Amino acid sequence: MKQFTPLQIVNARQRVTRDIINTLIDSNNDLINHPVLIPETGCATWNHYFFCPDHSVRLKWDRHSPHKHVCPVDGAVFSGEPYDGAWWRWLNGLNAKACYELGVLWLLTEDDRYLDKVREILLGYARYYPLYEEHGGIPYNGPGKANAQTLCEANCFVDFARGFDIVQAHLTTEEEHFITSRLLHTGAAFLMDHRCHQIHNHEVKISAAIGIIGAVLENETYLDFAVNSKYGLAYQLEHALMPDGLWFEGSLHYHYYALQGFFAFEKVAGGTKYSLLDKPFYRRMLSAPLNMLMPDMTLPKINDCVNGQERLTHTDLYEFAWWYYQDKSYGQLLNYIYQQHERDSIDALFYAKELPDHPLSPPCQNLHSPQSGLTIIRPKPGRAVCVKHTPYGGEHDHYNYLGLTVFDKNRAIFPDLGTTGYGAPLHYGYYKNSFAHNTLCINGKNQPPACPRVVSYISDNNKT
Repeated sequence: MKQFTPLQIVNARQRVTRDIINTLIDSNNDLINHPVLIPETGCATWNHYFFCPDHSVRLKWDRHSPHKHVCPVDGAVFSGEPYDGAWWRWLNGLNAKACYELGVLWLLTEDDRYLDKVREILLGYARYYPLYEEHGGIPYNGPGKANAQTLCEANCFVDFARGFDIVQAHLTTEEEHFITSRLLHTGAAFLMDHRCHQIHNHEVKISAAIGIIGAVLENETYLDFAVNSKYGLAYQLEHALMPDGLWFEGSLHYHYYALQGFFAFEKVAGGTKYSLLDKPFYRRMLSAPLNMLMPDMTLPKINDCVNGQERLTHTDLYEFAWWYYQDKSYGQLLNYIYQQHERDSIDALFYAKELPDHPLSPPCQNLHSPQSGLTIIRPKPGRAVCVKHTPYGGEHDHYNYLGLTVFDKNRAIFPDLGTTGYGAPLHYGYYKNSFAHNTLCINGKNQPPACPRVVSYISDNNKT
């Protein structure tokens, strides 16, 4: 096994509690309590299509209702496309997540029911995956086979490969060959063919999936392509970060989304010659957002950020970072997060390290980052003004240069609303536009994309 050492497994079994086991079981109830359901054709599309066209809210996903989908606001029912294909995309995501998490559950409990489910998922997708037809049509995305975009394909393969890594030694030779040849190798080849020539969070996730498959299968061709080729993981780190470590797309959500791709790879390939952990980039990415926190310990909700994604809940990143880098601020952040909920994640089990005594607090000093394009003025505790002057970051940007987010008494009084699902009408119709923000808008027209330049910034003890 590549991702966990024998000692990590022993320690995790000693740390695990009944509550943690129950959390993993509850998270995968749809797979545990029902037969494994795998699409026989490439019918899945895009999860962002699973939104009510009237209210721009996510529809209720019901395993037993693949053709009728209910709006949680008024109970309206939607059928046909694009909703049915999005229902299958959701199912693919649940299957992939279960492939990994039930593998972990089996490691912790040695209950073969979970091993059998992982085996069934892998064999099922291996049976059908080569037969799925390539399909797509999603804006700004390459095609998929199991899903309708290359990014979704990569996200599923990250979990397929990690689940396979856990159970590989308990498969028959025939099962192992069937899964590796029809699913993992076929998937890696597809992802390599459709990784685009660009710096982008998609290319990070796609490269991470290829690299994880390469690490698990000990395939140097996949690993070299994932890490060392142009637009691979190393190239992304070298070219896609602002000087302070912020991801170039200007969205704190996508900053962490990219980092999750990098770290998914590192948790499998760490300690090999392909690991990038000892380069300076990850620490800059981990530390930069901690200087950007608002008084309520949320991140600035700038550009594409669906409600809730501004909250710092990334224990999957900071448990691993605290374990590896031992930077006190990472441990303090975890201390803060675990004041809100239990320390019961998979990463807490396998990378647990004693936390500092005190939690992280909101920054008190002003932040001025002209190259990354964020200025946060903090005149007193509980009060802050965030000014967005980020350089244009691509399709996840919003047209709100010099947009303001204002906090007083630890709450946003002039908030940035972020956005909703990208397939919902209000995403392009409202949230991305200048008039939806606290900024200058002339005649209802959008500001054009731009790279703002700070002409002057003066700060003293009395004014900013």
